[in-house]
Amino acid sequence: MLKRFFSSTATLPESAAVPRHIAVIMDGNGRWAKKRLMPRVAGHAVGVERVRDIVKACGDRGVEYLTLFAFSSENWRRPQEEVSRLMELFVMALEREVEKMHRNGVRLRVVGDLSRFNERLRELIAQGEARTADNEKLTLTVCANYGGRWDILNAVNTWMKAHPGATEISEDALSAYLCLPYAPEPDLFIRTGGEQRISNFLLWQLAYSELYFTDTLWPDFDAAALDLAIASYQKRERRFGRTSEQLVQP
Repeated sequence: MLKRFFSSTATLPESAAVPRHIAVIMDGNGRWAKKRLMPRVAGHAVGVERVRDIVKACGDRGVEYLTLFAFSSENWRRPQEEVSRLMELFVMALEREVEKMHRNGVRLRVVGDLSRFNERLRELIAQGEARTADNEKLTLTVCANYGGRWDILNAVNTWMKAHPGATEISEDALSAYLCLPYAPEPDLFIRTGGEQRISNFLLWQLAYSELYFTDTLWPDFDAAALDLAIASYQKRERRFGRTSEQLVQP
C-alpha cells in the first residue's frame, strides 16, 4: 500500500540536501529541432531519450520521486500531426522502457484524464504500472492529459460523490483525492526552455516548491544540468512560513 503524504501548508515537511521530489516541465523539444532544421517531432523523440537519462541521474543522486509533465490538457490544441506523433512516442516509450524501469527499481505511475487516450495506450499504462508496482528506488510519475485545475476539480467532484450530503471539505481530505497522494509535495520544480511559468502544472502541490528556470532546452538537459538545479536548490532557505531565526534555533 502506498504511503500517503500531507500538505506543506498543514505540516512542516522535512528538508534535505537532495530534493526528495523533483517535478519537471520538459520544455523546448520543438525549438531544439527547429534550430537544427528538423521537424518538431524529431525534438520530441530526442526528448524521450533524455527522460531515460534524467530518471537514471535522479536515482543515482538519491531522488525518490520524479514527476514529469509529458502532455497537458491544453496540448490537444497543437497541430494534429504533432499530437498524433506524441501519442505514438508515448506508446513506443512504454513498450521499450517499462522492463528497463522494472529492472532498475523504478515504479511507474501515469496520472491525468486518461479517458481520451486510445485503448492500446491505456492498456500499456495499466500494464506498466502493474509491472513496476512493488519497486521502491524511484517513483516516476508521468502527467499525461493533465492540468492542475482539472486535478483540483476532479478531486472535489470525486470527494463529493464519496460523501453525499456533506457541505464542507478540509484541506487534508481534499489532498487525498488529488493525483499524487502517494508522493510528498515537490521540493524542487524545474522548467527547461527559458519560459518562466508553471503552465497549469501541479497547482496545488507546488505551493511551497522551490522554482528553478533554465534556458537549457529539454533535449540538452543532462545530468550536469540537473546538478546545477540541485545546487541552486541547496542554496535556498526553506522556511514554510517561519523566520530565518527560527531555522537556526536548537
